[in-house]
Amino acid sequence: MQVVEAILHGFILALGLILPLGVQNVFIFNQGATQTRFSHAFPAIITASICDTILITSAVTGVSVIVLSFEVLRNLLWIAGFFFLAYMGWVMWRTSSELKGEQQENRFSPKRQITFAASVSLLNPHAIMDTIGVIGTSSLAYAGSEKWVFSIACIVVSWIWFFSLAIAGRKIGKLTSGAMLLKRLNQVSAFIIWGMALYMGYQLVSFSD
Repeated sequence: MQVVEAILHGFILALGLILPLGVQNVFIFNQGATQTRFSHAFPAIITASICDTILITSAVTGVSVIVLSFEVLRNLLWIAGFFFLAYMGWVMWRTSSELKGEQQENRFSPKRQITFAASVSLLNPHAIMDTIGVIGTSSLAYAGSEKWVFSIACIVVSWIWFFSLAIAGRKIGKLTSGAMLLKRLNQVSAFIIWGMALYMGYQLVSFSD
């Protein structure tokens, strides 16, 4: 019974954390929408899923808590996250959303997808804090096999969600008016990313006071 409780707890908790619109979700959705084939978005989907797996495992085992207990490392993480998100917002704003053959060069290459997906996952302090503060803390209620079942449930939700998000983006990308819609989506995405970057900058200044 304890195992079933751990599975349900992990499933609901992970779903609640991953559903809100964030930089990681925006990027995965965009890749699903803009790539010519769904399989071409796999580098972004799989990278984001692996990064979440690493973060969840680190939170449950307590590794991330130890690392972020060092103020210098924490501040470096926030600074890197601020500049990267500012840059990514600029890239998203400039990226063409038209799904025409001559626009192929504007789509993210597999290497670029991996780099961006890893960065928005591992250089996103809010995602890390949520993982540590919520999943890591919640895992303390379990021990042994129940703790690992809880962790696996969280990880499975993450993988399913990213694939589902890319599929949803793919459906939007196939719409007749998809080009204009995706252009607006990229612009909205850029503002969301810049807003997150500004908030992170504000938080960093607050830490320094």
